[in-house]
Amino acid sequence: MKLVPDVLEIMQKRYKVLHHISLMQPIGRRSLSQSLGFTERILRAEIDFLKQQGLIDVETSGMKVSQEGYEVLEEVSPYIKNLFGLYQLEQQLKEKLQLPEVVVISGNADEDQLVKKEMGRAAAQLIRQLVNEKDIVALTGGSTIAEVAYMMPEQPPLPSVLFVPARGGMGENHEYLANTLVSTMAKKTNGSYRLLHVPEQLSESTYHSLMNEDYVKELLSVIRSSRMVIHGIGQANTMAIRRNVPKEILDLLEEKHAVGEAFGYYFDQEGKIVYKMKTIGLTLDDLQHIPHMIAVAGGKSKANPILSVLRHNLKPILVTDEGAAREILQQI
Repeated sequence: MKLVPDVLEIMQKRYKVLHHISLMQPIGRRSLSQSLGFTERILRAEIDFLKQQGLIDVETSGMKVSQEGYEVLEEVSPYIKNLFGLYQLEQQLKEKLQLPEVVVISGNADEDQLVKKEMGRAAAQLIRQLVNEKDIVALTGGSTIAEVAYMMPEQPPLPSVLFVPARGGMGENHEYLANTLVSTMAKKTNGSYRLLHVPEQLSESTYHSLMNEDYVKELLSVIRSSRMVIHGIGQANTMAIRRNVPKEILDLLEEKHAVGEAFGYYFDQEGKIVYKMKTIGLTLDDLQHIPHMIAVAGGKSKANPILSVLRHNLKPILVTDEGAAREILQQI
């Protein structure tokens, strides 16, 4: 390395450029320069190199990664993860949290929205590896799970796979609803999907009324037959406010020191359930019978929420980022 001390720096820079193009394509040079914080002069030289090597295609709509470029990204990715010490982070989290697998993405989603996209891509790749023919795959909603749906590779198609919402939900952020995301994922993979048209938060009487509907009973039976579930993890207070819960519930969550949220359950720092929403969909008991769970959540601010959910004896595959991973390790 003393002969070529800058070789690693050059490799990291070119990987970063190629990687950003893959996440933001098609993208123009100016937008890419702003995103990376490179001067246009430095970026021009790197783009010219990547184009000469056949790793990107430059079109009128912007730059895109070529098939050969994707192959190079896949080949180089393990070396980059090793350089950033991500493998070590993954193993430490896996052992300390006793999880089946952990994937850590470089960066902090609190500071860089592209990190969330990369978590989405990593989770989508896991789905591809684990899904089998005729499987039922359940998804929760949320901005992070939306990235999983958007980053799902279209090939090979999954015509026999059924995508279903893990729970009901009708609200303002239509693009983040579970119903929207199962539709997106099914259309991208040529799979099929079912929708659950019920509100996320229900009164006692409405809940019992809907649970007696034949349509709801049948669809719940299908959802509970899922072989895989992909879910996010939220900050308790943020999720409660987003769902417009009554003030007395907000006060209760504060009094009980709620930290994390998943599947409509709110957990304190020790993993104890402090509140459960009346919602139709998968329960924590249902999750015990599902072979594959993938939790996707990142950002340093999500470290404590992630810990609070996992301490409730949930053992999913965890897809997270460096910001959350390092903070979690400091907390345990």
